[in-house]
Amino acid sequence: MGIRIKILGSNSAAPAHRRHHTSQLLNIEGKYYLMDCGEGTQLQLKRFHIKAQRINHIFISHLHGDHYLGLMGLLSTMHLMGRSKKLDLYGPRGLSEIITMQLKYSETVFNYPINFVEVDTSVSKVVHEDDFVEVISIPLNHRIPCSGYLFREKKKNRRLIKDLLPPNLSIRNITKLKHGEDILNEDGEVVIKNEEITMPPKKSFSYAFCSDTKYDESIVPIIKGADMLYHESTFLEEHADRAARTFHSTAKEAATIAKKAEVGKLLLGHFSIRYKELQPLEDEAKAVFEESQLAIEGEDFVLDL
Repeated sequence: MGIRIKILGSNSAAPAHRRHHTSQLLNIEGKYYLMDCGEGTQLQLKRFHIKAQRINHIFISHLHGDHYLGLMGLLSTMHLMGRSKKLDLYGPRGLSEIITMQLKYSETVFNYPINFVEVDTSVSKVVHEDDFVEVISIPLNHRIPCSGYLFREKKKNRRLIKDLLPPNLSIRNITKLKHGEDILNEDGEVVIKNEEITMPPKKSFSYAFCSDTKYDESIVPIIKGADMLYHESTFLEEHADRAARTFHSTAKEAATIAKKAEVGKLLLGHFSIRYKELQPLEDEAKAVFEESQLAIEGEDFVLDL
């Protein structure tokens, strides 16, 4: 299945021009991971018929409102809808305090536990790992502590050629074949050669989410070779001075990072409300890195073979 990225919100600072605050949903092997949760995120989930209760991991890049102000509403709705399953919430220092303080003064106790994982925004390290993916933090250069996240699929199982499988093969032996092992008899002799009835595993993909940051080449080694990079592109190059002052990037700078990191594709987002039309940002990026696209809300970007 690979990685499917649904753009829920792509604007910066304030909603405008029918664009919402930053948020994305990643679907990896049927598991949902939410990236940032700006105002209106749960409405966007409903709009695109996404079941919020399937989200078990939420990653917040930093504590500017346009990246997390939708979080408390989403968490509360999960509670009201009867959620009982644990939720993992990743983010910088202070996030847990913000949530627990609101619960304290509203005298609310959620039906489900929240596991707060504090992310050190100054280093790159694994912050989450499961059967399908590992997630690595990406230190970003913003006005306050901020972290991006690199999702890297783990090596996948070999693919069985069903027409060649012997009848009545046990689940245990099927698992061995998927893991690349031969099947042996009691004497240790090979009775089924793995390479004869399986195909190589599908490619494992990687996706880098870099939210708010000024131009900073220090992230290049971390995201090197990613199949897709989302990099904020708040401004056009004509507003480069403002981008630098506000610790943001231009479309040209995002494309330059993509080119230096030799990524497969670039997604542009976090657009300033000054731009009603977005095509000039894509044009500016494409002049540097041809495989550049706008992160248009509602669109899916799929990494798969």
